Amino acid sequence: MSEAKKLDRIQELEHRNFRDDEFWKKVPGWSSVTREEFGDHKWQLKNSIRKIEQVQKVLGELCTPELMSDLEAGQHRTPMNIRITPYIFALIDWKNPWDDPLRKQFLPLGSQFLDDHPYYQADSLGEDTDSPVPMLTHRYPDKVLFLPTTICPVYCSYCTRSRIIGGSTETVEKGTYGANQKKWDDVFEYLKSTPLVEDVVISGGDSYMLTPAQLKYIGENLLKIPHIRRIRYATKGIAIFPQKVLSDYEWFNALNEVHEFARGYGKQVVVHTHFSSPNEITKWSQLAMERLFKSGIIVRNQAVLQDGVNNDVETMVKLTRQLGYLNIQPYYVYMHDMVPGCEHFRTSLREGIELEKAVRGTTAGFNTPTFVCDLPGGGGKRHVASYEYYDEENGISVWKAPYVKPGEFFTYFDPIHKLSPEAQKRWADEGTREKMIQEAIKKVSDH
Repeated sequence: MSEAKKLDRIQELEHRNFRDDEFWKKVPGWSSVTREEFGDHKWQLKNSIRKIEQVQKVLGELCTPELMSDLEAGQHRTPMNIRITPYIFALIDWKNPWDDPLRKQFLPLGSQFLDDHPYYQADSLGEDTDSPVPMLTHRYPDKVLFLPTTICPVYCSYCTRSRIIGGSTETVEKGTYGANQKKWDDVFEYLKSTPLVEDVVISGGDSYMLTPAQLKYIGENLLKIPHIRRIRYATKGIAIFPQKVLSDYEWFNALNEVHEFARGYGKQVVVHTHFSSPNEITKWSQLAMERLFKSGIIVRNQAVLQDGVNNDVETMVKLTRQLGYLNIQPYYVYMHDMVPGCEHFRTSLREGIELEKAVRGTTAGFNTPTFVCDLPGGGGKRHVASYEYYDEENGISVWKAPYVKPGEFFTYFDPIHKLSPEAQKRWADEGTREKMIQEAIKKVSDH
């Protein structure tokens, strides 16, 4: 076998190798932290980074004046507060934080921001519009989204619910809320009276932050409703805080009890998690997934396509293969929502389409994610290539959601900075851009 082929074979098997070094000791503030301490979920929460001053204190000399200045500038523009587990913070390459995919996701820099798209929306997906009772979105006939809390173990800079998650910032005043059993009971009453609903996604916030008692209360009350067949606990936790699965025995046992409770009713409980970069995956991730898998709990993944994080073929293929190897089913890759403070993350629709083409065929079909665009205005999830019309030159795509909202047209826009100089000039004029959009919709409505 030639050296080139040997190298290709090594690269093909790279997805089976998981980082197992004491990487956190490279962070000066944690150089003396033992593996046992780092693996404790209480230590992880207690030492989470929540302020810029903590970044400087923990990094010491690794935090240059240039980096600190950029971090401070980022706090003046970001719609999200900072909360990063030591696990993720220590995985960042602090020799080159500007280009690191984990730093980009969780620790905003002032230098990265771009002006918001003219058609951004704080509630891009129209979740509040489709909310029949507080904490619940009912868009698809047989599925609902339940948001019992707005608290997360980390705050992602690209959060689609930055309007409510993570507390108010300099740029956003938020109506953040915590656990409220009375409002949960109102949700259960609505669901009891809505027999078409079979599927409940429990998100937030993050279901990782529910106490064991809350986890069971919500799960069991939902499963007791006769027509509810499936519930999904949505959490980024496995990706950014695997230590909780491994050391918070009470919480894990509660999840397992709800899972067994569901099986007794002939129903299903699964976990949906959120890895977006292979750099998030270590031996800790593998150990956490081994525990979940041995308990028979199915885990699926929903990633977000982000510029400079995972929008290249090599990264997306590695992520997909690693997830499959861990017994996590790659489920969705989302086009980035058109929410504020995130224009630098967004990619063109064409990038999503071409990436899915490249990923498809690299592994088994059931372990190949579907790339989707969750339509602005509440049209729901559509396959990236299922648009009705795509004006690629001006970055305008028009969509229909015939069963979700029949007769309506939905538009999604590519980031302006990725368009040609001529197209950028057209977008700079309000009248011209409105005319372009109407012309694109007309091409669809005329057929």
